[in-house]
Amino acid sequence: MRRLRHLPAAAMTDLPKPADTEALIARAHIEGVDESTWLDVIQRMDEVYSQLVSDEIALEQKNVELEQSQQFIFSVMSAMSDVLLVCNERGEIEETNAALCELVGRSDDELRGLPVLALLADEESRARMRGVLDDANPSRRGQAVELNLRDSEGSPVPVDTNLTPRFARNGKRAGTVFVGRPTAELKRAYHELREAHEALKLAQQQLLHSEKMASLGRLVAGVAHELNNPISFVLGNVHALKKYSERMGRYIDAVHAGLSDEALADLRVKLRIEHLLQDLPSLIEGTVEGAQRTADIVNGLKRFSAVDSGSREPVDLNTVITRAIHWIRKGSTCDIEVAWEPGEPCVVTGSAGQLQQVVMNLLQNACDAAAADGRHAVLQLGCAASGERMRLTLRDNGPGIPEQYLSRIFEPFFTTKPVGKGTGLGLSISYGIVEQHGGTLTARNHPEGGAEFVLELPAAASST
Repeated sequence: MRRLRHLPAAAMTDLPKPADTEALIARAHIEGVDESTWLDVIQRMDEVYSQLVSDEIALEQKNVELEQSQQFIFSVMSAMSDVLLVCNERGEIEETNAALCELVGRSDDELRGLPVLALLADEESRARMRGVLDDANPSRRGQAVELNLRDSEGSPVPVDTNLTPRFARNGKRAGTVFVGRPTAELKRAYHELREAHEALKLAQQQLLHSEKMASLGRLVAGVAHELNNPISFVLGNVHALKKYSERMGRYIDAVHAGLSDEALADLRVKLRIEHLLQDLPSLIEGTVEGAQRTADIVNGLKRFSAVDSGSREPVDLNTVITRAIHWIRKGSTCDIEVAWEPGEPCVVTGSAGQLQQVVMNLLQNACDAAAADGRHAVLQLGCAASGERMRLTLRDNGPGIPEQYLSRIFEPFFTTKPVGKGTGLGLSISYGIVEQHGGTLTARNHPEGGAEFVLELPAAASST
């Protein structure tokens, strides 16, 4: 950047001092001027001299202030990381800053007077710049334009610029101020940020699924027992059907062999065909029922363990709670007493699998807290509408939550369980799922004892 020259201090005005009074008086007599007139002249000369001295001091102070202001502007422009360029109305460079000089590999003196178009790397950028420079009525707020400058190695560098018109005192356009920031680094940083965000989202999904699998693992024993009954029932019926099919095959072979009616009647009694025909419908119905129960159990597990697709649909919390209680009872090794009666439909919009995971986490946490000191776990659940929200409350008969832990209960990896007994993720993930559904999850110690969790979710549009 050019700097103004420091103005030299003007020499003190060398005015001759008047001679002594007697000499002046004598001179006055010679020239025919009286004494009072000459004294008045001397006084005026002293006043002019004093004023000249004062003006010189003031001028020197203004010069110092101008130098300081110029130095300040120069330091600010030199410290700017954005490139700065000022051109006149003809598009010739008048001022630059250090960032631009470093980018294009030229000094301030080399750039001064050069057409700004010579710094652009492609014709498209030059066309955009010409459009701005030739605009007869530019906006005083400037115009954002993306240009490609040519760096010191001749390679194009994308720069996000703001081109602002500069006006003279008479209101006419005096040139353009070019302020820009190279976007290559910003784009690279944005790309890295987006990759990090995607990795974080993937890790969050994996963490959510891992916690879901951990919850599912605790239910394996109960699931095995749950599947054993219908499968055993189906197997027993299939074995009976196999025997019945063998009898029917023998009887049909006899019919095709042309045995007499008496022989067929004896064989029919011997093979108990009448009993077989009466028993077949119930065997088939029982087999279908057992297979359906098995399919329902497997579908329930798949629904709980599946990765959430992000879709939202109407979900009745009563159904979610009933299913969650069923699985918790099947997977728990301790005796659980649950006080729960489904009431009016409590329909919300969300993911049934995710909401079931939340309720199961809360139930499992309550069971663990109540059974920590060997007591019989008693859980009280309630679900009802509260204005435009659905509220689920869960209270246990455990010792409650220590006051110092109430503010940390939903923190990731925070747990009061012994090492190896908990991941510290159940309540944290539940809290996140509820937030994604537009709801709230809070915890407190109930006045009558035990801990109480309150889950509130927006009611579905059709249920409000």
